Amino acid sequence: MKNTNVKILAISGSLRTSSSNTNVLRAIATIAKPNISIEIFEQLGALPYFSPDIDTEDAHAAVQIFRNAIQKADAVIICTPEYAFGAPGMLKNALDWTVSSGSFSRKPLALLSASPLASGADKAHASLLLTFKALDAIIPDACKVIIPIVYKKINASAEILDESLRTELEKALDALIKCIYENKMQEE
Repeated sequence: MKNTNVKILAISGSLRTSSSNTNVLRAIATIAKPNISIEIFEQLGALPYFSPDIDTEDAHAAVQIFRNAIQKADAVIICTPEYAFGAPGMLKNALDWTVSSGSFSRKPLALLSASPLASGADKAHASLLLTFKALDAIIPDACKVIIPIVYKKINASAEILDESLRTELEKALDALIKCIYENKMQEE
């Protein structure tokens, strides 16, 4: 079973083109084994503002695309910055769209936060851990990664400059893959 192809959806909590959080996701894709496909979701900004009044079976097309991408993935990796001591509004908005669909229920997840500050976006990280607990996602301990002073660890070309970070990301990816296989075995 370990040789099967694995599909992981990666979501950046930043819409910035040159986001270090998106570069972390790109870097993870470069260290993944050949049977692991990591696709970065690039349409977060297309989601409308969440409202229960429009969260129907005919929800906005961007919402359907987002939910389907999560559903088709074996796991999800999120890497986010922090704004005003919390999760970025666009990311939280996207997660709100998944509540009624149960998209993250029992879905293996890696939650990373990265910041140019020494805090590593720890407050956004803590806030999102609570959100994902409510969404019933499965987050192994090794998949909870805080990356402080990110600009010294990954460059603008998504190259990992810090070997301890490389090791931590490899461990997170391995733990996520193990969680996927354990989850699949429980379903069988």
